[in-house]
Amino acid sequence: MRFADKLIRWQRRHGRHDLPWQGTRDPYRIWLSEVMLQQTQVSAVIPYYRRFLRRFPDVGGLAAASEEEVLELWSGLGYYARGRNLHRAARVIAQHGFPRTAQEIAELPGVGRSTAAAIAAFAFGERGAILDGNVKRVLARAFALSDEEGLWRQAERLLPAHGIETYTQALTDLGATVCTRRKPRCEICPIASDCVARKEKRIDELPAPRARRELPERRVTWLVLRHDGAVLVERRPAPGIWGGLWCPPELLGKPPAGARKLPPIDHGFTHFRLRIKPLLCDVHRKTEGRWLRLDEADAAALPAPVKALLGRLREAAR
Repeated sequence: MRFADKLIRWQRRHGRHDLPWQGTRDPYRIWLSEVMLQQTQVSAVIPYYRRFLRRFPDVGGLAAASEEEVLELWSGLGYYARGRNLHRAARVIAQHGFPRTAQEIAELPGVGRSTAAAIAAFAFGERGAILDGNVKRVLARAFALSDEEGLWRQAERLLPAHGIETYTQALTDLGATVCTRRKPRCEICPIASDCVARKEKRIDELPAPRARRELPERRVTWLVLRHDGAVLVERRPAPGIWGGLWCPPELLGKPPAGARKLPPIDHGFTHFRLRIKPLLCDVHRKTEGRWLRLDEADAAALPAPVKALLGRLREAAR
């Protein structure tokens, strides 16, 4: 039996069938889920996906919203550029309609080759290869491949003539639930008998891990101005770190008299580590700008370190 046929049969019996974005051909809902699923696990995406649909049931509603509204809902999901690109793409779609081919979908902001192929397969039944992290792992182990170009060629060769939706879902399901990064469940894998990595005892070697490198550290000082249970925040410029989100202003000169050091906050990014040194300063009056009450922090478009900082201040005030 062919590789694709084995996966299709397995998915129908053992794959995931109850995800909230399944069972629809609505390209808006499929696109929304695929963007959220980039670099994020299903369990984390589901509550955000449902909240977005309650707030923005169609692309017109999402397009008409402000960027701040979108980022407030996105807050906590990470990789905030995805949220900004989602909003930009919604405005393109609202104006021109949803593109119907993978090639056209890939031109939307924030959509790459693999994501576009998945959207086109689930929404329009277009036959095309995907290669997200889960699929890379399955193909790398099954065929002992490590280079990106070779994985794409193999993904294209394996495409079935029919059943592309089920096959596409099967690949992601297999990587997410069976052919996992650690402790893969080879005993229940539908392609175990043909898997080169299993035969050659190379499961831990494939896919080849990226060379680990020491991440550089950046440091920044936040000036946390507080007055009557509220903290001054400013909107970060986009593009850039946390673009469009709200943070305490950065201190570029000398700290004001009476400022107190708070415990540092460490935050990791893909290419560097950030150490934040907050300085708390209580002021007698509010200056111009947005003052965020501590009890409103959970509803604002704030990056995780800001929420953590304001949570500490809220607890200390009780």
